[in-house]
Amino acid sequence: MRQTTLGSPFRGNDGTASRDLAMKINDAVWGALFLLLGVVILVHVQSFSTIPGQKVGPALFPGVIAVALSVCALILIAKGIAARRHAGERAAWIAPDAWVRSPRHVLALFLVIGVNVFYILLVDRLGFILTGTIYLALLFAVFGVRLRNNLPLALVITLVIHYAFYKLLRVPLPWGLLQNWAW
Repeated sequence: MRQTTLGSPFRGNDGTASRDLAMKINDAVWGALFLLLGVVILVHVQSFSTIPGQKVGPALFPGVIAVALSVCALILIAKGIAARRHAGERAAWIAPDAWVRSPRHVLALFLVIGVNVFYILLVDRLGFILTGTIYLALLFAVFGVRLRNNLPLALVITLVIHYAFYKLLRVPLPWGLLQNWAW
């Protein structure tokens, strides 16, 4: 059995590293994205209301996390630029591998993104249980769960998640079309 290498998180069914599923994105690219996220969070937490009589408000914790994220992002950017300089000017910022040329893998990527957009747009209208079941069934289909197990498994997992959040944690999840049958 072939040993996997550090930095190769994709493994085949036999546990060996799969070079066909790797894609190298320079650390500077990730750093720039994380820096953008950190700045957006910092800007957003400024709109949080303060608690009268207290120096610490609801913006403190997300603000600290955003600053830490930004510092780590700057380190990633510096590391990525240094690595690119070491590899030469012709080194790519993003080096796609074979999976990018595979229609099945590209379709799976866009379906994962699409199912998240579907959830965001329709969870209030359809409700958590219906949307969650469809969401999981689609993801299971994309990732190869047997069709006969797909829908029952998606429904059971959605109901367990709903119970945990709605009953135990008291998170108000939308009922949507099932409002008449809310428990």
